[in-house]
Amino acid sequence: MKQIIQDLKEGNTILEEVPAPVVKNGQVLIQTSRSLVSLGTERMLVEFGKASYIQKARQEPARIKMVLDKVKTDGLKPTMQAVFNKLGQPLPMGYCNVGKVIAVGKGVPEFKVGDRVASNGHHAEYVSIPHNLVARIPDNVSDEDAAFTVIGSIGLQGIRLINPTFGETIVVVGLGLIGLLTGQLLKANGCRVIGFDFDENKVRLAREAGIMAYNPADGTDQVKMVHSLTNDVGADGVIITASNKSNEIIAQCAQMSRKRGRIVLVGVVGLDISRADFYEKELSFQVSCSYGPGRYDDDYEQKGTDYPLPYVRWTEKRNFEAVLQAISQGVLKVAPLITERIPLADYQLIYNNMSGSATIAAVLVYDDKSGDPVTTIKINENKFGGQKGVLGIIGAGNFTSATMLPALKKTGALIKYIASSGGLSGTTLSKKYGIANSTTDYKSIFRDSEVDLVLITTRHDKHAAMVVESMEAGKHVFVEKPLALNHAELQHIVAAKQQSNTTVNVGFNRRFAPLALKMKKLLGDSSTPVNIVATMNAGAIPMSSWVQDIEVGGGRIIGEACHFIDLCSYLCGSKVKAVCMNAMGLNPGENTDNASILLKYENGSNAVINYFSNGNKSYSKERVEVYSQERTLIMDNWRKLFGYGFKGFSSESASQDKGHAAQFELIVKRIKEGGEPIIPFDDILNTTLASFAAIESLNNSGWIFID
Repeated sequence: MKQIIQDLKEGNTILEEVPAPVVKNGQVLIQTSRSLVSLGTERMLVEFGKASYIQKARQEPARIKMVLDKVKTDGLKPTMQAVFNKLGQPLPMGYCNVGKVIAVGKGVPEFKVGDRVASNGHHAEYVSIPHNLVARIPDNVSDEDAAFTVIGSIGLQGIRLINPTFGETIVVVGLGLIGLLTGQLLKANGCRVIGFDFDENKVRLAREAGIMAYNPADGTDQVKMVHSLTNDVGADGVIITASNKSNEIIAQCAQMSRKRGRIVLVGVVGLDISRADFYEKELSFQVSCSYGPGRYDDDYEQKGTDYPLPYVRWTEKRNFEAVLQAISQGVLKVAPLITERIPLADYQLIYNNMSGSATIAAVLVYDDKSGDPVTTIKINENKFGGQKGVLGIIGAGNFTSATMLPALKKTGALIKYIASSGGLSGTTLSKKYGIANSTTDYKSIFRDSEVDLVLITTRHDKHAAMVVESMEAGKHVFVEKPLALNHAELQHIVAAKQQSNTTVNVGFNRRFAPLALKMKKLLGDSSTPVNIVATMNAGAIPMSSWVQDIEVGGGRIIGEACHFIDLCSYLCGSKVKAVCMNAMGLNPGENTDNASILLKYENGSNAVINYFSNGNKSYSKERVEVYSQERTLIMDNWRKLFGYGFKGFSSESASQDKGHAAQFELIVKRIKEGGEPIIPFDDILNTTLASFAAIESLNNSGWIFID
């Protein structure tokens, strides 16, 4: 299928060929007929992409500080690799999509195949969208008019926040597409609407819609005009839909407001607010969040959990439906706003002239295709017949792009597939790393007899099921940690392993790091117990992140601290037999990320893993101390190793290497040549059970012994 993307690194807007998405549970698969170009938002992305690296940096000062902190801890080379990897990930464009439903996922009762719907899907021939972001189109509303649903809901949410009453005077600053729609909806609310814009064409359209519109370029003083039209009372409310970095706009809005007036920001303006302007009038100011309640809430958007209507009357989905109803009833007239109708193939007629365009609303028109959408496309003509060590990758996220694929490239690995849910990220990586096929149907990898090894880097809740599928298909499998999120998942894996001759590998890469290997060599093969103190200065992750979600990410102890459990086991040369964990806070929960884990080993060794998220990012992220036979090793952030009491060794420095390259080199070699797995399966099980035991210990306030 065709999809419009923005290349942030080179600045090009591209019509890319990508595999069509496969419908997921809780979603509907839509074949697009129309989509609306949001000139304001999309122009900002295009201009950001075309900017130089210096100009990009100036627009993101907070990220520059993050980069500088990373340079201090990780070094220049890893930091620059991470930055360029991020810039190399293109952005899908668009969020105003209309089409017909061609497939319905499980758990979606309100839609059926053939329904015409509006959604926040991208500019793509097919999109798979969660059902809470989809609304059915009334029969008397055309696809073209319905394309205004989502952008109309942005203005509607601003209106809901300003809470106008019948007869109030509301000013709309900025009469672009959102401003014009906002003005019409305010009039439907019984409001008196005043609008301002420097574009005479937009002012004309506003006047035709019954808005008292003025162009300040004609010499109109906006503040005096509002006071004149309101008998010197001032506006009851002001909605800012303009996009301008100037602080003058917010100052003028305050000055034109009546005492205790309301100001709502929908657009993007400078926010250097004068205290005097707001203090003397007791003005209220609020920023509107996109389409309405539910936006950026994964429980609502991705999991489909609705907010109860008696308590949250207007969600983003209900705002979509309200806009469609307004169009259906003729209250909101959008057809006069359309200035261009462009076939998808001619998209550059819009994107090449965004800065100087007089366009109000541009609609992209899609061909009506028949047949099933194509979910696998060939990117490179690679031959795999008769060769061993053919790989298929499931997951095309940041770990795959920044870490795994660069490491695999050095091994000369034969990669036949990469699967991604949307198709875009997989296609981008296929082109960059010479992968043969990009697919959105990961099961096609299992069906291909040429694939020997499946590498899984999806979100954690998919790991266990895909590992089982891999083994049942007769494939060797590598899964980035964790192996499983709970005992039930782990039991399924163990049962499948007993029926399979394939190997299971987990991404416990730290044991393969050069400094870890050096530590193991210095400690020797003696069974003498050791003491280990390992600290992970992990950094804070919002509780809203999927990693913190127990059902999806498993929490950071199971999802991330398992790395260091494996490392400690490797250095001890033994298995964990008991675990006790204590966490910060009076009532810590199972998804804590500030905890100390105590490990007892079968050979008498002890280890303490301090996993903290409340440290400073400029301090080393990882540190390991080992005490044994009057000797001490201290490893600092995989860049330096210090030894005390060792003959002939005092220190060693290296560029940061966490063992990924060596890990993937060994895996590829084993698949090609055969041999034992790089980590014994029993060790992997022990580490996984130890991570489960840490959570059980926290809940039970005591030691948990591992069987």
